[in-house]
Amino acid sequence: MKIKEIKAKSIITKSGLPDSDFVINPYIGCTHACVYCYARFMKRFTDHHEPWGEFLDVKINAADLIPKKQKEIEKYKGKSITISSVTDPYQPAEKKYQLMRGILKNLIPLEPNLCILTKSDLVLKDIDLFKSFKKLVAGVSLSLLDDNLRKEVEPFASSVERRINAVKQLKKGGISTFIFISPMFPELTDWKEIILKTKNFVDEFWFEDLSVKRANWGDIKEWLADRHPKLLKRYGEIYFPERRDWYDMYLKNMEQQIRLFCEENRVKFSIYFHHQKSLA
Repeated sequence: MKIKEIKAKSIITKSGLPDSDFVINPYIGCTHACVYCYARFMKRFTDHHEPWGEFLDVKINAADLIPKKQKEIEKYKGKSITISSVTDPYQPAEKKYQLMRGILKNLIPLEPNLCILTKSDLVLKDIDLFKSFKKLVAGVSLSLLDDNLRKEVEPFASSVERRINAVKQLKKGGISTFIFISPMFPELTDWKEIILKTKNFVDEFWFEDLSVKRANWGDIKEWLADRHPKLLKRYGEIYFPERRDWYDMYLKNMEQQIRLFCEENRVKFSIYFHHQKSLA
């Protein structure tokens, strides 16, 4: 693992995410080494040649880059900020560097609508600072309930049990919570069971399909061939259909199922599917 301390030029950047004006990424790279991670495109903007998941750049001056002058602060008041979009703010290195403590403290005067997304129960260390924000939601991404299966695709992330417990503890602490059911693996993600297991302490469920791109398809294909060869053909049919609109139809069918189930169970939900994104 190659870990390097760097000084960034900026820390709050415009967002390409739906429902988010800005994003903050305290690290470049991520040591969770998820097989499917779409953020590996970040390698194009670095000098790293190591495989994705085997390097990490730590933005040691991240907190200092949060605006402190009143004129700059006004730019972000009431705006939505997501932490993070292409890394995990609570990956193992955060135990040492504590970047999030400084970032959160300096964000308080900006009064943003803050969203914290992670795969780690390390998020609980900052629950005291979360309470300082008028508008904050925190949660985890969770694809699978079988932890052995989870280890296949997210080898160095927190276990399923620890993630679910983290959301439960956040809710007990008075924090608005969500579970991001992402990515949704066809034939493997039991999203209905995730909802039934956690709905008593989750305020909202978000859904995202598995984002297959040329940068990550090779690793996904290798994983399927090695561990789930019977599914390899099915994934090919979904993500490389004979007609481009078939993938869109597949997603629309999934959306309908999600809406019906969530409405029946009276849970709030949002769907963030990548329509027309198949590789065919």
